[in-house]
Amino acid sequence: MSVVSYKQENFIGIVTIERPEALNALNSQVLDELGSTFASINLETTRVVLLTGSGTKSFVAGADIAEMSTLNSDEGTKFGYKGNEVFRKIETFPLPVIAVINGFALGGGCELAMSCDFRICSENAIFGQPEVGLGITPGFGGTQRLARLIGLGKAKELIYTANNIKANVALDIGLVNYVYPQENLMAEAMKLAGKIAKNAPFAVRACKKAINEGINVDIDRAIIIEQKLFGSCFATEDQKVGMKAFLDKVKGVEYKNK
Repeated sequence: MSVVSYKQENFIGIVTIERPEALNALNSQVLDELGSTFASINLETTRVVLLTGSGTKSFVAGADIAEMSTLNSDEGTKFGYKGNEVFRKIETFPLPVIAVINGFALGGGCELAMSCDFRICSENAIFGQPEVGLGITPGFGGTQRLARLIGLGKAKELIYTANNIKANVALDIGLVNYVYPQENLMAEAMKLAGKIAKNAPFAVRACKKAINEGINVDIDRAIIIEQKLFGSCFATEDQKVGMKAFLDKVKGVEYKNK
């Protein structure tokens, strides 16, 4: 039985974790199917991906405690490797990936959301890294991405205390970009994705690559990364179409991803 579904609406792909009976908790099957689902997305016909969980209670409540509880040290390391491998694939996926958080995003769920380009959530969303209360550390990048997103001091506070935070606090500290009523969340996500999808796909992908690669090096090397990607845009038909439309004062350009 599949635990991850995929559907396409125009240029927008929607990946949904389908384990509502377990609040969409991450087990090995979910991780494997997430990896294979992202690997199968057509980069020519897709421009943005939304990642969400089924139901209205939970995005992902965490990694599956029942599976983790029996692991020894070597098995725990391998499980952490599996999760990190999948999350890095999402983080470095060529297309923008937006986490659409419809409830609990705890532990591995918060880590999964942080591997996306940015996050929007419903008013009932709850975030946290509760691992130290279970005798472990975050294992899927939580100690690294949370500090990069919200700052070292606040990240250490949340991880050391295992405190959960509500959607409004997540918005205040910059963990999420927007908060919406539950009933409006997916419609707003589609609207946001649509704004991205209407822009030149090669340029959007180049921007993601520039940001992701540049943030981890010094500014001098980062600028070189940017200027090379900037230059590569001038080899595309979309650049010529977009600039001609601007000069001719033509609106509503349809980019062809060429």
